[in-house]
Amino acid sequence: MINYTKEINQNVLITGGCGFLGSHIKENILKNNFRIFTLGRNGKGEINCDISTEIPSLPKLDFVIHTAGKAHTVPKTQKEEKDFFSVNLQGTINLCKGLERIHCMPKEFIFISTVAVYGLDEGVDIDENYPLLGTSPYAKSKIEAESFLVDWTKKRNITLTILRLPLIAGPNPPGNLGSMIDGIKTGRYASIGKADARKSMVWVEDIPQFIMKIKDKGGIFNLTDNYHPTFGELELLISKNLSKSKPLRIPLVLAKIVALFGDLFGDKFPLNSEKLKKITSTLTFSTQKAMLSTEWNPTQVLKKL
Repeated sequence: MINYTKEINQNVLITGGCGFLGSHIKENILKNNFRIFTLGRNGKGEINCDISTEIPSLPKLDFVIHTAGKAHTVPKTQKEEKDFFSVNLQGTINLCKGLERIHCMPKEFIFISTVAVYGLDEGVDIDENYPLLGTSPYAKSKIEAESFLVDWTKKRNITLTILRLPLIAGPNPPGNLGSMIDGIKTGRYASIGKADARKSMVWVEDIPQFIMKIKDKGGIFNLTDNYHPTFGELELLISKNLSKSKPLRIPLVLAKIVALFGDLFGDKFPLNSEKLKKITSTLTFSTQKAMLSTEWNPTQVLKKL
């Protein structure tokens, strides 16, 4: 709840404020005594609106944190592909149309994007200057939303911050990390090969801390924990925390054979060649720009899980 016993300095809109990231941002910003308005669909927010199809009616705002978006799924049909653009691109456009109706532009706009925009399966310390080569519907919809916002905010003299995030870790995380935890918990997870591929991650509570430091400066930033744990490190720690044995380790050669069956039979198999390449390839992103721009010092995910 908002503490009305103190003076409230600024009005903040958080889209997707009831989601995993949005809820953590809301909790952190409340500590700074801002007045929060959350926007979501199906009654999940003080402002109820499906911005993929509607233009929201908004109060006067000082800054906006746009976390709402579609992710964590692989489209199987043309309609599912279009949904990424409806939510991630058109939703951003409709949100901005709603802001235009206020006739009083916010000072700052924070957009939650993704490292998927780079379109990479492997690489080390990729920085913000790397070209945006993502071809998936998720990546392309975020690239187009970024481009739209750069132009829209520039014309209106609004400070824009774009955060390109990797896997987000935290309590009860969604996405691939949540699937790994569930798999280890149920005994349905297998470690592959040496499990030495490193992946960038960021602790969820570090994101709002960075937002508060950067919101009036703006820029484009990758955010990671600056350590990039291996699959083996994650598997060992999660197993220990769940009081489970270490997952069964499958030789890489056997995993490749299983992946080939997955290529043939589709979703009936838990592994295919594309997934195997991602699991066994190191992909890390540099967060030096974020650390040098502020006094932000990210938490190592392994120390928090």
